[in-house]
Amino acid sequence: MKIRTLAVNGVLAALYIAVTMIIQPFGFTNIQFRVPEMFNHLVVFNKKYFIGIVIGVFFSNLFFSSLGVYDLLFGVGQSVLALSITIIIARFVKNIWARMIVNTIVFTATMFIIAIELSIVLGVPFWLTYLTTAIGEFVVMAVGMPIMHALNKRIDFKNLI
Repeated sequence: MKIRTLAVNGVLAALYIAVTMIIQPFGFTNIQFRVPEMFNHLVVFNKKYFIGIVIGVFFSNLFFSSLGVYDLLFGVGQSVLALSITIIIARFVKNIWARMIVNTIVFTATMFIIAIELSIVLGVPFWLTYLTTAIGEFVVMAVGMPIMHALNKRIDFKNLI
């Protein structure tokens, strides 16, 4: 791995953790608005952002989640799965907006993993929790699309890493 790739992923992980810390009360319940999830859109620009996002999710869950090892397994697992699916689909979808839409759908759909976790650990009803976490994820990812697109025009995410 190049030094530049490592450094950018380190900064990305730190940003994910910092934003998670700020929104902590809204990011770890059965109704989640985890704002740093919009960083998941970075993989549509370049798959090399995968590691920075996953590390950010891991340490955010380690430091700020009250669910302990469950959030490390389920939360990181959901991110790895959704990012991997998006990376595979992105091979066939060339338009950035279409990729972000696909990414939003994939992350929203895979929130069933988080609903399973919360159902097991907190005893909350699965379907209601799936609905609320999926809505929260969809909102954050949908709002994140124009933000990430605008930032890309300024920063050029594809070539940054």
